[in-house]
Parts: sequence; C-alpha cells; structure tokens
Amino acid sequence: METSKIIAVAVVAAGLVALIAPSPGHADGASAPYVTAIPHGYRDWRWISSAHEAGKLNSLGALLGNDVAIKAFREGKLPFPDGAILAALHYRNVPSDENNKVFGQVQSFVPGAPTNIQFMVKDSKKYAATGGWGFGHFQDGKPGEAAFMKSCFPCHQKAQATDLVFTRYAP
Repeated sequence: METSKIIAVAVVAAGLVALIAPSPGHADGASAPYVTAIPHGYRDWRWISSAHEAGKLNSLGALLGNDVAIKAFREGKLPFPDGAILAALHYRNVPSDENNKVFGQVQSFVPGAPTNIQFMVKDSKKYAATGGWGFGHFQDGKPGEAAFMKSCFPCHQKAQATDLVFTRYAP
C-alpha cells in the first residue's frame, strides 16, 4: 500500500512539473533562455567580417565564428546548423594619433577600449523559443540581465531571410 502512494505522488509530481515547466520548443518569450557563459576559445575563431556602427555607439566590431559557423558561411548554408557560434567583439572607434601624424590629417581609426562581446549560439532545440539561436551579451565578462536580453530576438527576427544573422561573410 505504501508503494502505491509513492507512485501516485510521483505521478502527481511529474504532472505538476509538466504544467510548470514548458517544453523546450514551447517556451514563451518571458522564459526564453539566454547565453550566460562565454564560449571557450572564441578568440581563436576565424574572422567573418568587420563593422563600424556610427551614432551613439561609434564602435568598431569584429565578427568571429567557430568552425561550424565558418563552414556554413563559406557554403552559403541556411539555416545555420546546430553548433554554429558567432562572436561579435565591439570596441570604441578612436582616431589613431600615430597613423594620423603620418597622413597629415585625421583619417585613421582603430579599436579603442572594449565595450562588449555578444554571442549567438545555434541550438534549435534549446533555443527554439528564440528562432533556434541563443543570444548573449557580456560586459567586463559578466552576462547581460534577462530584461536587457529580451530585445535581442525581436531585433534579429528582422533578418529572417538570413536565419536571424545580420552579417555577411567577407571572404
């Protein structure tokens, strides 16, 4: 008789867990997961492209990719396969006094102080609620707050034709 009570409790408990925790493919935006750990070895990944963002950001960025991402970019494979990881390294855009002395005018700009690092991790099951991509934002090695991270997916949804990735591969 004790055994049947334990089984009944286990069944009830399992039912409650299923009601409380949404399945991976059905999580709502409020419970969407984010990348909270910096992927190991990202500084050794290959260069994909660079970007300058003007305005308030005034930053220089370098986009790096792991081997899976690089292969997909080179082959033009969309959607990106699970395991693809992109790293966007952002720095202040500052004039190079040394170079500009040589040029005789302000025309050379270089990366200044780092501002943040952002990651996109493709895992179609784990990040199903956010288009198959996990998004991460790090400043001084610390992950962004969940409230801040909620803006990533809605913005990246605008790039549906390129599997939520804004950057083009620069061979």
